[in-house]
Amino acid sequence: MGATAGAVWGRAEQQDFRSRVRGTLLGAAVGDALGAPVDGLGVDGIREAYGAEGIVDLGFAYGRRGAVGHLTQLTLFTVDGLIRAQVRRDTGAWHPPTDLHRAYLRWAATQRDWGPDERRKDDGWLAREEWLYARRDPARSLLLGFGDDVMGTLDSPKGKREAGAEAAGRSAPFGLLVGWEPQLVAQLAVECAAQTHGHSTGYLAAGAYAVIVHALARGEHLDSAVQQTLALIGARPGHQPISEALQRALGAVRQGMPTSARVDELVGEGGTADGVLAAAVYCALVSEDVRHGLCLAVNQEGPSAATGALTGGLLGALHGETALPPAWLAELEGRPTLLELADDFAMEMTQGPALHGPAGSSPGWLARYPRG
Repeated sequence: MGATAGAVWGRAEQQDFRSRVRGTLLGAAVGDALGAPVDGLGVDGIREAYGAEGIVDLGFAYGRRGAVGHLTQLTLFTVDGLIRAQVRRDTGAWHPPTDLHRAYLRWAATQRDWGPDERRKDDGWLAREEWLYARRDPARSLLLGFGDDVMGTLDSPKGKREAGAEAAGRSAPFGLLVGWEPQLVAQLAVECAAQTHGHSTGYLAAGAYAVIVHALARGEHLDSAVQQTLALIGARPGHQPISEALQRALGAVRQGMPTSARVDELVGEGGTADGVLAAAVYCALVSEDVRHGLCLAVNQEGPSAATGALTGGLLGALHGETALPPAWLAELEGRPTLLELADDFAMEMTQGPALHGPAGSSPGWLARYPRG
């Protein structure tokens, strides 16, 4: 597994990329936070609690407004793992799925421990962020998948029947590997998804979502990004549920004004990854702006937080950070950490050789992202 090497980034390109990285991570987190208070309530329950229009502003979850859930936590550790994979590449011991698995095990430690363990010197700075130690109703598939040191693989996956959207919900950062070819982005996302979601619907949805984000981060339009993803995913065994879900999303755009009922139809019963992906793509395609798209995504019968997170990641990658509602960003839990990690990722991807490489290494960078 590899990437295109040595691309030279102009200043304007770096700024655009950083905006899309920030937009993707913040957008996914905002969608997660908007959906958290209504996750699993259903449309009637949402309207009873928030009025006829449903939830249209950040609400209270986990004791505060703007709280994020486990999907955002895991997305942050995905970014951390990707940066550390790039840093470890210098050593010659480069296997990104293993580096991501180590990152996810660091997340799993936050769900068991009361706070950071200063004795673990190789954990890096993200694992020392105390706010990440809050337990936010992680799915059983995640706790089991990362419950020991054994890494699930495509040949021997964890959670062989798991087809939920949790793996896709942590996979937006794979799409930000804009120097990689799309098929390699898909492969990495799929391999890492199989660490918890061994059903082809669960891991192929993660791959498809990452490829869509990848095209958006490179400046493609969303409909074109979906078409490219259909062509790429269609070559993989078990692709039919994902391909059909994306086709349904494209077809639903032509069916008139967007409604929560149409989102419900796309999500379907069970809230599996194919339906959540379809709903997120649809909401992003028909959105008048980010706020409209996210409200449409979360006011529905299915998993509101996951649909909101996937929709927010798409809209953030498409439009960049400045398109996100500033009032929501102001209350978003963990925003300083999200921004810091986004900027570190953008810097690593555009200027990595200046941080660690033949010309020398930055001790501060290697302390933040240890090679161990």
